[in-house]
Amino acid sequence: TEPSMAVRRGGQLSLRSFSSVSSYKNPYGECVQKFKDSNGHEKTYYSLSGLGEDSKVKSLPYCIRMLLECAMRNCDGKAITDRDVQAILDWKLNAGSAEIGFKPSRVIMQDMSGGPCLMDLAAMRERVEKLGGDPSSVNPLVPVELVIDHSVITDSAGSRKALRFNMEKEFERNKERFALFKWASQAFENLTVVPPGTGIIHQVNLEYLARGVFESSSSSMVYPDSMVGTDSHSTMINGLGVVGWGVGGIEALSVILGQPVVMPLPLVVGVKLKGSLSEGVMATDLVLQVVQTLRKHGVVGKFVEFFGDGVKSLSLADRATVSNMAPEYGATMGYFPPDEETLDYLEQTGRDSRIVALSGEYFRRNSLFNSEASDAISYTDVIEIDLSNIEPCVSGPKRPHDKVILSNLKEDFEACMDNKDSGFKGFGRGPTWRSEQAEVKGKRETQHISDGSDLTHGDVVVASITSCTNTSNPSVMIGAGLLAKKAVEHGLIIPKHIKTSLSPGSRVVGDYLERCGLQEYLDQLGFHVTGYGCMTCVGNSGELEDEAMNALQQSSGNGPVLAGVLSGNRNFEARVHPLVAANYLASPPLVVAFALAASVDVDLTKEPLGISKITNEPIFLHEIWPSPEEIRKTEGLAMESKRVRSLYEIALKGDDQWQGLDAPQGSIYTYDPESTYICPPPFLEGVPMKVEEAKGDHKSTGMRCLLKFGDSITTDHISPVSRIPADSHSGRYLTSLGVSEKNFGSYGTRRGNAEVMVRGTFANLRLDNKLIDEIGPKTVHFPSNQEDDIQTVAKRYSDEDVGLVIIAGAEYGQGSARDWAAKGTSLLGVRFVLAKSFERIHRSNLVGMGVVPLQFSEGEDADSLGLDGSEIFSVTIPENSPPGYDKIEVQAQKEDGNIIDFTTKLRLDTEPELQFFRHGGVMPYVMRQLASQ
Repeated sequence: TEPSMAVRRGGQLSLRSFSSVSSYKNPYGECVQKFKDSNGHEKTYYSLSGLGEDSKVKSLPYCIRMLLECAMRNCDGKAITDRDVQAILDWKLNAGSAEIGFKPSRVIMQDMSGGPCLMDLAAMRERVEKLGGDPSSVNPLVPVELVIDHSVITDSAGSRKALRFNMEKEFERNKERFALFKWASQAFENLTVVPPGTGIIHQVNLEYLARGVFESSSSSMVYPDSMVGTDSHSTMINGLGVVGWGVGGIEALSVILGQPVVMPLPLVVGVKLKGSLSEGVMATDLVLQVVQTLRKHGVVGKFVEFFGDGVKSLSLADRATVSNMAPEYGATMGYFPPDEETLDYLEQTGRDSRIVALSGEYFRRNSLFNSEASDAISYTDVIEIDLSNIEPCVSGPKRPHDKVILSNLKEDFEACMDNKDSGFKGFGRGPTWRSEQAEVKGKRETQHISDGSDLTHGDVVVASITSCTNTSNPSVMIGAGLLAKKAVEHGLIIPKHIKTSLSPGSRVVGDYLERCGLQEYLDQLGFHVTGYGCMTCVGNSGELEDEAMNALQQSSGNGPVLAGVLSGNRNFEARVHPLVAANYLASPPLVVAFALAASVDVDLTKEPLGISKITNEPIFLHEIWPSPEEIRKTEGLAMESKRVRSLYEIALKGDDQWQGLDAPQGSIYTYDPESTYICPPPFLEGVPMKVEEAKGDHKSTGMRCLLKFGDSITTDHISPVSRIPADSHSGRYLTSLGVSEKNFGSYGTRRGNAEVMVRGTFANLRLDNKLIDEIGPKTVHFPSNQEDDIQTVAKRYSDEDVGLVIIAGAEYGQGSARDWAAKGTSLLGVRFVLAKSFERIHRSNLVGMGVVPLQFSEGEDADSLGLDGSEIFSVTIPENSPPGYDKIEVQAQKEDGNIIDFTTKLRLDTEPELQFFRHGGVMPYVMRQLASQ
């Protein structure tokens, strides 16, 4: 039979082969074994011991054993082959070189990245109907869960009314988007939509959606939960023993349609944890140390697996915190194998006791349960971390892996201020800042000022307990509540110019803070609940308080370097708020402490937080820091399994706004032509249905450089999600459509409108483009040398029929898994990105959009080659180039006619990625396969 793409009852087309297989018997069927569950029902599973290679299996890291089981079970001769199984079994020999397929059990998405994915599916349905096919044949072939959590903004804070106000504003702004999601929930099979106001995707996954094991609906087969997610922090689920990682929306789309993830067999770095955390040290401090250590070691593109006696001292929530920040330390996964703590957590969070028991039985029987001596396991490398050596710390001011010991923060911040450079450890100020700060502090002591002119360098203006990384962890949340309680009892207050907020990761957190009597103290300090979603951490921080805005606006662009402190996982430039230059990641209790201190230019280990009303003496942080015993005692009251289950059952119904929302019906989405939120995506417009009609030229000439960057350009630089400024290209476009500024919303919530998003590509106010002298979203046109908005220059090149390249340094595209960072790049007309190295997800997204990543040869970069960006570029890709071909010829012609020839590495890493290149991207590829039927 002909292969069918995403047909409910048909076969599936492999991206690894154009041919179909009419009949194929899984060669590993003989490895299937049986057992009876706790109810006496017969269950079957693909047994690793059935391979007859016990010594090999026992030497594999647990995460590789999970890949092995998945390959055995899904071996169909095309998407997953016998070669995949054997390559994984001989992992030690093949790691880093062999290519394998992985078919996860499910896909999870958040609304910012999941919305465009659903729109792409809707566009495919529409195109199939135009071709005369059945539109409902385009349907998810694996379970898909979409959690609406990235749309809520901290418009209101510091009030009990803030939660309701922010949720109502969220609905007002996103009504059209939410109607799309509600339509999709009835139009597509296998899709679950979690309504807004439930919680953050990764905590909802951890507490509710994740399974220990799946049970086949058509047989007695049992197999492990595994997933990919359209958010880079999907790795949080690794703390529960679930294999999964973040992918771009483009790659997720192919998985939804039944495709495997094709990837190099990963290397695995073992991290041996020993000892236990000292008193006063939080899981946040641990993960910031792990991030710094593993970034230095180099784990990009690798799996990380944690083992050792120290693992036993960590709660599952602590493990999830460490796994969550795998993208920050660069790993594909940060894996903790299933053990007794895993089963206890599943039970504690209200999972069905039968499934919990079945999970334990299955993992033990199939050598997937962490109960063996780790010395039998062979890792690529082993790193040791002594938990007892970890100290309280923060990270910043611009990158998550720039850890600073708490006692060194004052010195580190002042060094950043002294630095005249605007790099990762500098604000471009120089030593004159000290006299500026002294003058303002003197004024503060002698005058009563409330207009913000008394704010100075280092003053905190944003303090937010936020993000999936920490709000999922009861110990750090209860620690923050206990610290707030003691601060209130001592009469400490937080200045009004600081915007304080609390956005728990789920309703479960809000519930136990109330029941434990801690929310009232957080409220008294201004940390009222502002929403249940991804807020300040992703840039949904809203406007600053008036005093802070006045301080910045009165300064004519050279005002104070103000600070944000948040319990998040990312602090890249302009992410938290476009005007807040210094941002530090910290544990929730430290967020409260810095808000009380009102500055990051302080040593909290030596300087007081204020004056106690009890003693009338200075009070220090260590005097109100909660003890482990206090936290444990209160934590025992927090999580009740029946209550957790009940809270989710209520939340999943949605509030009155969700339940009353009208949404289109039917299999085809009906667009509103007046909508500025949801518009037909342009990616399939004009795409020829035969590949020979498509652009497939392997030589590109006459190209110009649109942008030239240094190291560590993030997806926040490329495709920000923060609010849309009125004077931005996107803001002016929305104004031209009659949209008022108050209704602009954010780039993240406008992802359904390509016109807004392409204008927002590279719109970050802190963008450092080396082609121009100023910081901001501008570039220069060659050969006219005229400067303008990036989009205006790109349009000019398009009118001239000139292709574009981007030149960058190391770690290009690090950060969030944003498909629009690639989609926007493609729509600007960029054909190639030349960089020293790429972050995994963004590289994959570029490939999926038909943009070719080229990597400079070892020891070379733009500067060493003498490229200034004014050159005319040509690239030649030989017809039969294999994946990763390292002799791609690039020619750069200078204005004076001199030519620089150099070779680069083709970062099309797999055969399917070469197919995407030949077809112009993954969506044209898929549509052509549908058309061929």
